[in-house]
Amino acid sequence: MVLKKGTKTSMAKKRRDSAARKTPQGLKDNAQRKRARYALEKQGKVRKGDGKDVDHKRGLKAGNGKSNLRVQSKKVNRGRSNKK
Repeated sequence: MVLKKGTKTSMAKKRRDSAARKTPQGLKDNAQRKRARYALEKQGKVRKGDGKDVDHKRGLKAGNGKSNLRVQSKKVNRGRSNKK
C-alpha cells in the first residue's frame, strides 16, 4: 500500500479495518467470501492467481447464491463504490 506524504487518516483507517477483521463477525464474513471464491473455482470460472475477484452483486448479506456472484477484474471490483 502506497501512502501519500502526510496522510495520517490512511494509517488510522488501515488499523481500524485490520481490527474489524479480527472480530467474530469479521471472521464470519471472511469465511463467506472464501466459500464464494471456492464455489466459483469448482465451476471453473476463476483460478488461483488469475487476477480476478468474486463480486457479491448485492453485498455479502445477500448470500453466496448463483445470482448474487459474478467474476470481475480486481481493478473494476475494488474501484467501484459500494455505497447506495
